[in-house]
Amino acid sequence: MTRTRLSPEERSQQLLDLGAELFAATPYEDVHIERVAELAGVSRGLLYHYFPSKRAFFAALVRRQAEVMARETAPDLTLSPVEQLGHGVEAFLDHVARHQHGSRAAHHGGASADPEVRAIIEESMRLHEQRILDVLAPDAPSPELLRVAVRSWLVMLRSIGQEWIDRPELGRDAVRDVCVGAFVGMVQGVPVDQRGEHLDRLVRELVG
Repeated sequence: MTRTRLSPEERSQQLLDLGAELFAATPYEDVHIERVAELAGVSRGLLYHYFPSKRAFFAALVRRQAEVMARETAPDLTLSPVEQLGHGVEAFLDHVARHQHGSRAAHHGGASADPEVRAIIEESMRLHEQRILDVLAPDAPSPELLRVAVRSWLVMLRSIGQEWIDRPELGRDAVRDVCVGAFVGMVQGVPVDQRGEHLDRLVRELVG
């Protein structure tokens, strides 16, 4: 069978797509990336030309997933802060539904101790954390308690997103409502003396 000729970028993306399926379904330590070459119909040498090791391959997969999520969940600044909450959760659920293999693979625990992978995940978390803080406290430094609360909510959001794609019977609307409700409860729990005027006004809007 004749191998399809792809540009270097297309070939790299093809390999990552196939790798995402493998890492999503198999524990990290049990994945042999040579299988990716077999599935793609390319030589192992070509695979290692793009990705010199299994760790490098997995790091590239996680990096791509983080970049796609950042792009697909970018805030709509034309919306009010309250509207942005619902829009942001919907965008995230759209993302995990659209990229189920990539989402599962990127959050697979097997390589979480790898420094490069941890750095990519941390950078992604900081980006989304700051996006939210820019809405909650745009005109002043964010209280540390608020920053910790936002980080914790993001961890919950990613966890429940994975649960939802594994257990669709949970229902998208119910998952969305849990995520939105958890966010409202989180900001409402920030002590009044640590909120600042903008956040205090936003809390009142969120709780109606």
